[in-house]
Amino acid sequence: MKRLVIKVGTAVLTQDGQLALERMQNLVDLIAKLKNEKNLEVILVSSGAVGAGFTSLNLDKKIVANKQALAAIGQPLLLKHYKKRFKTHGITCAQMLFIADDFDSRKRSKNAQNVMEILLENKILPIINENDVIATDELVFGDNDQLAAHVAYYFKADMLAILSDIDGYYNKNPREFNDAVLEKNVYEIAQEELQMKHSANSEFATGGIVTKLKAANFLMEKDIPMYLSSGFDLTNAYDFLVDGNHKSGTIFQSKK
Repeated sequence: MKRLVIKVGTAVLTQDGQLALERMQNLVDLIAKLKNEKNLEVILVSSGAVGAGFTSLNLDKKIVANKQALAAIGQPLLLKHYKKRFKTHGITCAQMLFIADDFDSRKRSKNAQNVMEILLENKILPIINENDVIATDELVFGDNDQLAAHVAYYFKADMLAILSDIDGYYNKNPREFNDAVLEKNVYEIAQEELQMKHSANSEFATGGIVTKLKAANFLMEKDIPMYLSSGFDLTNAYDFLVDGNHKSGTIFQSKK
């Protein structure tokens, strides 16, 4: 593996209405290890702008315009925290914001690909988020899981790793059934699962397991694997991404 996209969700980056800075630091340390010791090209897709904005201005985020305003406040705050922490590892960050329409435009996606290659060639860490300020209901991805899947595909990554409040894919809902079993490998996703109602566990999140399944399905159709694991405890992510040991978490991949 040469190029990896890591997506971290809002539920991981926020806690009790504040940025979860200890979790952010743990994520930064993991990415630094992957870049500096494993020599991987890493692209980070980070949620959390709306949650970060809420720490400075208390607005009702159910109103779209308020959510966009919170994202405008929160995005530079989020990047400031990332830059401060990555700097201690000698890593420079760059910000890239996208909306769904950017990937439908051949010209815009080509321009973004050119910039991405320059950044990665120079060992810069691109940090990507959805551009909530200009996104509309028709254009919005609605969650960064599917944004991350498009990023992995269009920027030719070898894998997408989603670090979430969901530590893997279970044969049934682990919050409802004590006997739920984590599936370490998934080769096919049923259509009825892709059409389930979205659910998100954070006040500021818009995703849930369904959006992750849709992201996995999109990539499986393009022969790009996706790894889903906990963002609260990065032990399994270290085992798999750093050491190559798949002890837990779920790998979605097409059957060859």
